[in-house]
Parts: sequence; structure tokens; C-alpha cells
Amino acid sequence: MQLKKINDYIYELPMEGEMLVPGRVYSSPKLLHTVDEKTLSQVKNVACLPGIQNYSYCMPDAHMGYGFPIGGVAAFDLQEGIISPPSIGFDVNCGMKLVTTNLTEKEVRPKLKELVDELFKSVPAGVGARGSLKLSKNQLHEISEQGVQWCQENGYAWKEDVQRTEEQGRIKQADFSKVSAKAIERGMHHLGTLGSGNHYLEVQLVSAANIYDKEKAKAFGINSDQQICIMVHCGSRGYGHQIATDYLDIALNAMPKYNIKVLDRELASVPFYSDEGQNYYKAMACAANFAFSNRQLILHRIRESFAKIFGKTAEEMEINLVYDVAHNIAKIEKHKVNNKTKDVLVIRKGATRSFPPNHEELTKPYRKHGQPVIIGGSMETGSYLLVGSEKAMQETFGSTAHGSGRLMSRTKAKNSIRGDKLQQDMLARGIYVKTASFSGLAEEAGFAYKNISEVVEAVHNAGLSYKVAGLVPIGNIKG
Repeated sequence: MQLKKINDYIYELPMEGEMLVPGRVYSSPKLLHTVDEKTLSQVKNVACLPGIQNYSYCMPDAHMGYGFPIGGVAAFDLQEGIISPPSIGFDVNCGMKLVTTNLTEKEVRPKLKELVDELFKSVPAGVGARGSLKLSKNQLHEISEQGVQWCQENGYAWKEDVQRTEEQGRIKQADFSKVSAKAIERGMHHLGTLGSGNHYLEVQLVSAANIYDKEKAKAFGINSDQQICIMVHCGSRGYGHQIATDYLDIALNAMPKYNIKVLDRELASVPFYSDEGQNYYKAMACAANFAFSNRQLILHRIRESFAKIFGKTAEEMEINLVYDVAHNIAKIEKHKVNNKTKDVLVIRKGATRSFPPNHEELTKPYRKHGQPVIIGGSMETGSYLLVGSEKAMQETFGSTAHGSGRLMSRTKAKNSIRGDKLQQDMLARGIYVKTASFSGLAEEAGFAYKNISEVVEAVHNAGLSYKVAGLVPIGNIKG
């Protein structure tokens, strides 16, 4: 497909055929070749969905997904537009959590193996992993509708944690009555678990050389050389997957009733204000609240594990949440369309919210500097903390990239290296990895992903979010 260059970081896919808006690709000269034809075809298909506003967007970490590209963003008019279960994805509210400590590498490195082993025990990982906290149906109901506020009320969150979570850890439209019995059964066992695939819990190091904006880094809790941080990447587990599966089937069956035709059945959609659309949105919000709570319970276990290994309280070690941000979600937000502010449904699939300073939805800790943006890399390379921008609000409905983005299929990665060999290689480079599956570890080898630094440079130079600090892994838990 022919892309029209707007500048070095923006490329346009012109309208043709059934497209209602153009496509817009954010990338760089170095990364543009990684956005393949299949991904661009999905960008084009999304541009044909009813009610889409401005553009069908593609971030520099983009790659082909299920119907909707990973690294894709689209906003829809609430009256004329749709909602699409597979476009949000099967891991509803997969997202990132970044945590700081006052510990240094000198203190942690001698106990790193002991620490990672303890974290591996307290935070179950892997395909069938079950959490230590088995929920009753009533508890799952409360978590689904209250989110992280339930965690605070039950001793699993500090007051500050709620303020430092997107949407304060609760999407208010959640309605547990819209969740199926099968999803409920799956959700009751998964709170506080990592899952598998590219999900991880990582002990990270930030050095003075990797701090790009000292003022914002200090405001976010990064203020010393060789400081230890922790990053968590996971989502709603089997609960969200089942909710997405249930409503994908409902959407496929309902489309003829609304005369909705899509170029790919993997973009199955229904009108947002239809009964099916509203039921899905309310159930999806339950899954999103569960995911916020899942990452919060993992933070609680992290605090317990650090306390056990280092003999200090979490408060003494200042194990503070920087931010928790979603990257597979649909939300009603206020944005400008044709110079008028209106409510739209923003779908981010493998993309991160990037709100600027003084945005009304940001809580007090971030009102001055803007929203923290967490972009996770592969377990071999590192991750980044950035901050939201006004340009993102103007151009991409307040959105930026979410991670490295895959370059290679999981099968090809497994055929390229053995997991036990990769574990040994990483240990030789100072990264201790504990995994539930060597096969799963091989799938996540660094060479299977785009260069995280190039992705971050692309969004930084495009103005969608700005670099604050870089973090490198020293310990990792994989499913």
C-alpha cells in the first residue's frame, strides 16, 4: 500500500474504496519497514467502521492483530458509531504498572536470586496459574464494579495507589449482571496472577545516565542513581478472555440485524447504543476493573515479598506506585473533533493513554506534569517511562505506543533459540529469569521484538509522549 509521507514521523494511508477516513501511521524512517502490508490492511479495514472519527491510527510498535492491529487507535461517534469486542481484544485491560523503591542495585543485587524466587512463589505465572486468593462470586461482583477501590477497602492497596491508577482503577459503567456464568467461573481463580505470553514481573534498574527529564523523573519518584524499580505487565486473565469471547459471538450474530457489514469478521461490531453494544461495554468494564485489581493485588504481593527478603516494611522501602495504565480498552472520553469538544468512544488496542498537563481527568499528583506513560520492552532490553503531551490530545485522541511490538511469530522465535539456553545467556548478562515454561521464555526472546529505543524515539520525536527515564532489567518472572 502506498503511504504518503507527512513528515519523518507521520505517514498517511489515503482514503479509497469503503474507507470513511484516512489511515495515519506514526513511525520513523528506521521503523517504517516493520509496519507490514497485513498491518496496513487492518488499519484500512478499521477506517471503514461506522462512525469512525478523523483517522484510523497506527503506532510505531504496530503489528497484525485479531482484526484490529496491535498498536491501533480509533475513536467513534457515540450516536453513529460502533463498539467491537475483538477490537478491544481478548485480554481486556492488559496494561502496565510501574513501581519505585528507595533501594539501590548495591543493596538488591546480592539478594536478587532470593528476591526473584520469592516473587515467583507469591505471584503465580503460567497458562493455568491460579491465585492464592480464591474469590467468592460476591467478591468477584464487588471487584468487577468497584475495581481498585475494593482493593483499598480490603487492605490490598494504599490510598495513593487509587489516585495513581488510570480512571482511579474503576470504570463506573461496569455491570456484573452482563457477565456470563462461564466468565465468572474463570475469574474466581485468577486474581493476583501474571498469566503467560508476553506478561511479566520485572525488577529494573534506572541509572542517572538514563534520566532524560530530571524534574519530571523526580516528580514521578525516580530521583537517585542505580535506583531499583519494579514493572508489571498483565491483564484480566481468563475472566476478560471469556467476556470477549462471549460478546464476539453475540456481535457476529447481531450484525445482520443492524445492517453492519465489515471487511473482516474479526472486526465484528454492533452500534454502541444498541442493547448488545451496551451490554458488552458494561461487561468489558467489569473485566477492566478486574485487571486493575489484578495488578494491584500483584503490587501487594510485591510489597510483601520485598519486606520478607529485606526485613523492612514496604513503607520504609518506599515501594510506591508511579502509575497503572491500560493498553487494551475502550472508554468514553472528551476530545475535539472538527474544533468541537464531544464525547467519543476511544478504542486503544496495544496503545497507551497519553494525557497532557492540566487535563481534567488527571489526579492531583500528575496535574502539573502530565500523565505518566509506561512503554514496556522485551525482557532482554529495557523499558521506558514517558509523559503525556498536548500534541497527542490534538492528533491521536490522547494516545501513544505501548511497547516494542512483535517482529517475529512465537513459533519462529521458539525455533530460533531454546528457552534454557536463553535463560543462561541472560544470566551471563546479569539478568536472572525465573520462568514457568522454557518454551514460553523462548517465545519472548529480545530478537522477536522491535527495538524499544527506536519505538520510544519515534513517539518522542512525533510529540505523542516525551521521554522521562529508561529502565533496564536485572530480574524477571515469566509465565
